[in-house]
This record gives sequence, structure tokens and C-alpha cells, in this order.
Amino acid sequence: MKAILGTKVGMTNFTDADGNRIPCTVISAGPCSVIQVKTEETDGYNAVQIGYEDKKEKHTTRAMQGHFDKAGVSPKRHLVELRDFDFEKKPGDELTVDLFEEGDKVNVVGTSKGKGFQGVVKRHGFSGVGGRTHGQHNRERAPGSIGMASTPSRVLKGMRMGGRTGNERVTVKNLEVLSILSEDNLMVVSGNVPGHKGSTVLIKA
Repeated sequence: MKAILGTKVGMTNFTDADGNRIPCTVISAGPCSVIQVKTEETDGYNAVQIGYEDKKEKHTTRAMQGHFDKAGVSPKRHLVELRDFDFEKKPGDELTVDLFEEGDKVNVVGTSKGKGFQGVVKRHGFSGVGGRTHGQHNRERAPGSIGMASTPSRVLKGMRMGGRTGNERVTVKNLEVLSILSEDNLMVVSGNVPGHKGSTVLIKA
């Protein structure tokens, strides 16, 4: 597996060689630093820890500062541990967008936009109880009946109701890498990725 952290820049469109216009997302991918390499002998499993986006030393605890100093890198805001990494890396190495090539299929992981507490119409696509006729006042966006009679005398788990919407970890799979701009650390992938502009995402293949 190869992976890198990045920042969602925004959406645009991309025209391929056949003249087709494809909706796509621009991601500022990396550079990321290798912070730690875990092995079966030392940690019981194999993994690579990478860090992304510098932060000030005064905002870093002494324990974490020592962790970064051991790798010889500046403090990082985001840390991710990756298992089954494809190639050998050592602490202090740098990962760039050149890990990927045009045509690769990638999965993008991010946190979706938070929409707060929403009713059933917005959250689940309900159509409401059915208008204002027959004495139903202000019922257009109501969920309707949710329970049962004496059997089982309760609301079943998983009932679709109002609640917090968004702000969840979401993975969008099989997005195609349309373009790599190495000099600007930019990657263009087809379709949309979770999160708002400026949010941090994990790209892996």
C-alpha cells in the first residue's frame, strides 16, 4: 500500500483526451515526513507512521517533541499510521505526491461536512406526513408514526429518525488520478472527496 496525507483544495472539472468533461477534486498532497517505522521485533507488527503539516514547537508537548526530534523532523499537526507499506522507508524520509501516477485508482478518507441536528426529510429523504389537508397542521416535515402496538411495545433499534448529520469518517473508493502536478504538490482525482475546503484527507492505493 502507498498513501499520503493532503489538503482538499476544491472542485473543478477536467477535460480528457477525448474531450469529455469530468468533475474532479484538487488535493494538495504532501509532502509528508516519516516519523517512525514499526517492526515485528520492536512493536509486534509492521507499520509506518507519517506526519503532515508543520506546527509550532510551543504547541507541542515535550514527549511529542522528543518523538519528532528522534526522527529529525519538525513537529507535525497530523499523524497517521499505515500498515502494509510497499517499500522501505526510514525516519526522516519525505513522501511526495510522486508516490502516485496518473491512472492510479485511489481511496480517499476524510471527515464529511457536519450539518448539525437534522430532521428526517433532510437526513433520510422522507417526504413528510402529507400536507396541510384534513386538519394536519405543520406536518409537512414530520416523521409520522415510529412505534408499534402491544407487540413489541417499543421502538425498534435502527429506526430512521432525526439526529446529527455528517461529521463522520467517510471513505470514497476507486477514484482515478487524472493529473499529477509535482512542482506544486497537487493531485487531481475524479469525482468528489469528503470534507470541506481545507480539510485534511488521506489518499491511499
